[in-house]
Amino acid sequence: MVEQLIAIFCDIDEFCEEYERYSKEYLLTASDQKTMKTSVEMSYIMTICVFFHLSNHRYFKWYYKDFICSDPRVSGFFGKLPSYNRFVEIMQTVTVPLTLYLMKGCLGKCSGKSFLDSTTLDVCDVRRAYSHKVFAGIAKKGKTSTGWFYGFKLHIAINDCGEIIAFCLTPGNVDDRDWSVISKLTREMFGKVFADRGYISADLFAKLYANDIQLITRLKKNMKNKLMNIYDKFMLRKRAIIECVNDFLKNVCQIEHSRHRSVTNFLVNVISGLIAYSFIPKKPSLNFDVSALLS
Repeated sequence: MVEQLIAIFCDIDEFCEEYERYSKEYLLTASDQKTMKTSVEMSYIMTICVFFHLSNHRYFKWYYKDFICSDPRVSGFFGKLPSYNRFVEIMQTVTVPLTLYLMKGCLGKCSGKSFLDSTTLDVCDVRRAYSHKVFAGIAKKGKTSTGWFYGFKLHIAINDCGEIIAFCLTPGNVDDRDWSVISKLTREMFGKVFADRGYISADLFAKLYANDIQLITRLKKNMKNKLMNIYDKFMLRKRAIIECVNDFLKNVCQIEHSRHRSVTNFLVNVISGLIAYSFIPKKPSLNFDVSALLS
């Protein structure tokens, strides 16, 4: 575990050096903007945030106090760290660097076979939505095949290797077929995109087809049957790969929980979880040549 922590830190530290050079040249200096002063290096904060999602700890407080600050193998590596309350405050300072790090080196490439889906991020029980204050006016009620929820939706696109190639975070009431979301997810895509019945839309199909992307979904019961390529039928049966990715993100990387006390730290948690997923060595994937199987 410590070896993995060091490997993640080295990669993040290289990015931070490049980011600091860029920020000194193009961004406002500390004297020109209000910044939260801290003696902890940016790479340390980012590493601690990311590694939490790979550490098997369920609560960040226990992870920080019992592992980062108390384990001699780790505490000696990071040196003197602030208190837990202070660290939670300074976590928000790495929101932008974490986002850039995710976009720069943690997303996969489109292979021509992509899968599209969304998953819910509940911030509280839907029956308590009226009294929820942290995300008031930001989180929204939405409905999925499993019922109503209150929170956000994480829309993701993956390739056949299980790598996330695009993502988008929206309030819970945004339709999966919303073009403003789909256009962002498919910006770097080509070839075929496989999705569930929730993405059936003639208008969406036409817009994607105009961008050289073919949207393939199953048919609803009240729709007329259409001939489909056997390759496309086979790939539709493998669409469950993206459900496995969603399960990894929510149950292994823990991007969803109801203990948030800050919108900014919610974003840090989600982005750190997506980065942590990229470091998982064995991702859900289609590790075979579909064309060879059908030939």
